[in-house]
Amino acid sequence: MTFKGSKYLSDRVVSLPPSGIRKFFDVASQMENVISLGVGEPDFVTPWHIIESSYYSMERGHTSYTSNLGLLELRQAISERIYRKYGVQYDPTREVLVTTGVSEALDLAIRALVSPGDEVIITEPCYVSYKACIHLSGGVAVIVDTFVENEFKPAPEDIAKRITRKTKAIVLSYPNNPTGAIADRATLEKIAELAKAYDLIVISDEIYDELTYDGVHTCIASLPGMKDRTVLLNGFSKAYAMTGWRIGYVAGNEDIVGAMMRIHQYTMLCAPVMAQKAAIEALVRGESEMKRMVSEYNRRRRYIVKRLNSIGLTCFEPKGAFYAFPSIRSTGLSSEEFCNRLLEEERVAVVPGNAFGAAGEGYVRCSYAASLAEIEEAINRMERFVSRHAG
Repeated sequence: MTFKGSKYLSDRVVSLPPSGIRKFFDVASQMENVISLGVGEPDFVTPWHIIESSYYSMERGHTSYTSNLGLLELRQAISERIYRKYGVQYDPTREVLVTTGVSEALDLAIRALVSPGDEVIITEPCYVSYKACIHLSGGVAVIVDTFVENEFKPAPEDIAKRITRKTKAIVLSYPNNPTGAIADRATLEKIAELAKAYDLIVISDEIYDELTYDGVHTCIASLPGMKDRTVLLNGFSKAYAMTGWRIGYVAGNEDIVGAMMRIHQYTMLCAPVMAQKAAIEALVRGESEMKRMVSEYNRRRRYIVKRLNSIGLTCFEPKGAFYAFPSIRSTGLSSEEFCNRLLEEERVAVVPGNAFGAAGEGYVRCSYAASLAEIEEAINRMERFVSRHAG
């Protein structure tokens, strides 16, 4: 009898769809002459002084476990960074936890807060992991759509309509992946009032906070009464080109951070010490290189938006992150049809908007974390594709 391992799998895992981002990345990686605007990963190499700091730490024998919370020196640097940037003070000994990437921080936050049947509000389009983590915890994701007419900002009145007795938390991610939208202070103040009125927690994924071009990023934890109600997630992958280092952090109320740490200590133990040493270097001496990369992203942002609009793919101007989210409705193709045929016909990989929720249908995500030369060639190929399929 042939052994079927699938019959032993958890129902929650079986019902979990594969990532729409990875699907196109994996297909594109098997093809020749493909330009990928699909994966949200900086094309920059981690700055040398950050890499060197990790080498130096290993040469000195720093290759062992750290505290479950992470190196105190790193937690202190994180606390200082948040205070300097947003005026919110976190105790590095009790209110900061270093994680293996922001993805782990998100998973820990959901598992620490959500019991089976609890509802968590998320705004879509959004990063693919939010709904999946809620599902795996036994929670229920309650969707609030955002629209280009409102610059993909969350509408507090729509969030209010979705709040029930079962609502436990609201997940926010601004600057946003995939739209590049930011949430202005006035909008966040209204959401904060909802959180306080209904006794909710806000999980705020601010991994792109340094990548803000037009407007000002507001950290929701900095608003009155929101420090203890906010689980603040951030990390080093995007701003410091450190995706493969897998280093992130969470800051928040000590009871919530403590609960997250209890899960972390049984599942991950601690983030890699050499990555933690590199993160310290990034915070202490990495600002100038980070700003240079952000300036280059801004240059690419202006170019890709202008070109996408010029070829007939109407594109909202992203205010942050490194994604453009053009409408492809002029082609008459669905998001998945557009992406599949673009990859097949012109060897350009982008991600279908519906991978980020139903509200993303009719759009595709184009990452401009690629060289300007690659972006230019990709748009030239897309122009040929659109000219064949327009209407």
